[in-house]
Amino acid sequence: MQFTRSRRCAQSLMWLLVATYTCLLTVHGSAFEPFVDGWLCVLTQFVPALVCWLAVPGAGARRPEICWLAIGITAFAFGNVALVLAEAHHTSLDVPSTADIGYLAFYPAVLATLVLAARRELRAARRGIWLDSIVGGFGAAAAVAVLLGPAFSVSDQSIAGTLVSLSFPLLDLALVFVVVAIAALKRFRLSPSWMALMAGFAVFACADVIYDRSIASGSYHLGTPLDATWAIGLTLTTLWATRRPAERAPATAQPTVLAVPAIAIALSLGVLITGTITAVPMVAVALAALTVVLTGVRTQLAFGHQWRLGELRRQAGTDDLTGLANRRAFYAQAARQLAVSPRSALLLLDLDKFKEVNDSLGHHIGDRLLVGLGARLATLLRDYDLLARLGGDEFALLLTDVDQAQAEAAASRIHAELAAPFALNDIMIATDVSIGIALAPEHGMEVSGLLRRADIAMYKAKRARLKSHVYAAADESNGDDRLRTLQELRTALHTDQFVLHFQPKLDLRTDEICGVEALVRWDHPRRGLVYPDGFLPLIEEGGMMPALTERVLALAVAQAADWAALGRPLPVAVNVSASSLVDDELPEFIAQRLAARQLPACMLKLEITEESLMDDRDRGRRILHRLRDQGIEISVDDFGTGYSSLAYLRDLPIDELKLDRAFVFPMADDARAAALVVSTIGLAHSLGLRMVAEGVENDTALAELARHGCDQAQGFHIARPMPAVELDHWLSLRVRERQTLPAR
Repeated sequence: MQFTRSRRCAQSLMWLLVATYTCLLTVHGSAFEPFVDGWLCVLTQFVPALVCWLAVPGAGARRPEICWLAIGITAFAFGNVALVLAEAHHTSLDVPSTADIGYLAFYPAVLATLVLAARRELRAARRGIWLDSIVGGFGAAAAVAVLLGPAFSVSDQSIAGTLVSLSFPLLDLALVFVVVAIAALKRFRLSPSWMALMAGFAVFACADVIYDRSIASGSYHLGTPLDATWAIGLTLTTLWATRRPAERAPATAQPTVLAVPAIAIALSLGVLITGTITAVPMVAVALAALTVVLTGVRTQLAFGHQWRLGELRRQAGTDDLTGLANRRAFYAQAARQLAVSPRSALLLLDLDKFKEVNDSLGHHIGDRLLVGLGARLATLLRDYDLLARLGGDEFALLLTDVDQAQAEAAASRIHAELAAPFALNDIMIATDVSIGIALAPEHGMEVSGLLRRADIAMYKAKRARLKSHVYAAADESNGDDRLRTLQELRTALHTDQFVLHFQPKLDLRTDEICGVEALVRWDHPRRGLVYPDGFLPLIEEGGMMPALTERVLALAVAQAADWAALGRPLPVAVNVSASSLVDDELPEFIAQRLAARQLPACMLKLEITEESLMDDRDRGRRILHRLRDQGIEISVDDFGTGYSSLAYLRDLPIDELKLDRAFVFPMADDARAAALVVSTIGLAHSLGLRMVAEGVENDTALAELARHGCDQAQGFHIARPMPAVELDHWLSLRVRERQTLPAR
C-alpha cells in the first residue's frame, strides 16, 4: 500500500515536471540555463526511473521486464547527467564519453524488456507469426535507415569514436525493429498500456533520428524543444510499467495472413528503388534486401500452411479406409444437394453378417471387404450422386432427380452388383446388403431426418429378410420400439435381468433325468417374462451376443455347482451362438468359470447349430477341440435343418446330435418322417454320437423314439422349461412318484 501511494505521487510529479520542462523549452534562449537545462532536464529522466523502480514490488510475473526497463531509464538518466555537467562547465566531451556509456546501456536493457514481455504474452504464437514480426521489423528498420543516412557518415574520429557514433543509429534501428515486430505479433491490436509503451519508444527513436541528422549537419545545440522528446518518450514507457493486470492483451492474437510481409516488402522495395535514384546508406540497402528474402520465405511458409489447411479440410471430410466421403462431409454435401434438387432418394446400406466376417477372418479382411464394397458402389454412381461411408459397415447413397420406382431400381442394381463374391486372400466371400430408402420431399428435406427414416426402413428390411424397403409411416413405431428395446437390453445386461429356465432331458434307456438344457429368459420389469425369440435377434443386431453368452454361461455353471453341492449332479447344456463360437477367448472364459466354482468340465455341455459350424470351419474346429480337450461335451442342436456334410461332422469333436422337433413331432402319423428319424438315429450311432430328440409332445413319440434306439429326449411331454426352484420340486415329486409305483 505504501509503495502504491509513493508510485502515484511519483507519477504525478513526473507528468508535472515533463509538462513544465516542455513549456519552458519553447521559450528557452540559446544560452545554458541551470534550472531548465540542468535540474529540470535531469529530473524529467530520473523521476520516470523512480516510477519504474516503485512498480517492481507489485509487478508479479512482470517483475523481470520492469526491472530491465528501470535499469535502462536509470542508465540513460546518468548518461544525461554527465552531458549536463559538461555543458554547465562548458566542457567538450570526447567520443566515447561517460555520457555515451549511460546512453548505450539504455538500449540492451530496453530490448531485454521488450523481448521478455513479448515471450511471456505471446507464448502460443505460431512460427509464421514470429516470422511476420521479423520481416516487419526489418522492413521498418530499412526505411528508418534511409532517414538516418547522414548519421552513418562519420569522420575525424578515433576507431572507438566511430564505432560508438555508428552504434546509436544501429541501436535505433534495432529498437524500431522490435517495436514493429511486437506490434505485428499482437496483430496491431494493442492494449492502452502497450500503445503507451510503443508510443514512448517511437517518440524516443524519432528523437534520435532528428538528433543524429542534426549532429551530422552541425545544427544541434542544448536547450531546444527536441530535448523534451526524450523526456516525453521515457514518461510514456512508464505507463506500461504501472499498468493494471486487467489491461493485458490477449495472448492468442493472430496477425492477418501476409498483411505484415506485404507492408514490409513495400517499404523495402521503396528503399531499393530510392537507392537507384540517389545514394542511400549500405545499411538500408542490406536491410531492404534481407527483408525481400525473408518475405519470400514467409510467403512460401504461408502458402504451405494454406495448402496444409486445405489438405486437413479434405481429410476431415474423407473416410480414411475407403476414400469416400465420411459422415461429416455427407451431411454438408447432401444438404447442399437437397437444396438444389429436392426430388431425391436417400439409400442407407448395411452389410449383412459383417460382424461374422470380422470375427471369423479378422478385421484386416473386413476392412478389405469394405474397401471393395465401396469401390463397387462407386461404379454405379452418376456424376451428381453422392456416396459416403457413415461408419462401420454402413454406407449412404443420395440419388438426385429420382422417384420411388427409380430408387427401388437402383437398390436392385446394387444387389446385382454385389452378387459376385469378393476374392480376398484366396477366400471367396459372398455378401449382401440390406437397404432402407427414404424419399425427399415425401419423407422430409433435412439430411438427419431422411437418414433416420432410411435407418428405420433398413432395419425393417433386415428383420423381414427383404433386399430393400421404402420407409412408411407405419414403420415409425416399430423403429422407435426397436431402439428403445436395444437400450433396455443393454440395461438388462448390466442389471441381471436375464434368468435361466431349465428343461429336463430324459434317458430313454433308464427313464432317469440325465441332464438339463439352460434356456435364457428376459425378466423385463414391465413386460414380464420375455422368451428368446422376442429379444435374441436384437441381441445379435446390437452386438451384445458375446456378453449375453458369458452371462448365461456364468449362471449355468453356478446353478450346476449348486446342484452338485446338494448331491444332485445334473449336466447343464448351454446354447452358443455363431459369433461366440469364433471367439478365441471362449475356452479360457469357461475354464475360469468352472475352476472358480470347482465344477468338473463334464457337467457342462455346449450346444451349437449347424449354421454356426459352417461359418468358419477352421476356427470353429480349433475352438471346439480346445473345449473338448477341457472335457466339455459338444452337441449339434437343430440337426437336420442345416447343410452340414457327413465328412464335416466326422472331422469335428462332437459328442451328440439333437434332432430338430420338425422331424420328431410328425413321426407318429407320418411314415416318411418316422423313417427319417430312424435313419438319423442310425447315422448318429454309426458316427459314435449320442442322439437326442427334441420336441417330444406325446407318449407315442416317446415310445417310438425309445423303440428305435434314440438315447435321450426332451420336450413338453416330459417337462416344460422351468426355474431352478421349480425344477428341484419337480424332480423331488418325480422321485416320490417312481418310488410309489409297483415293481415291474
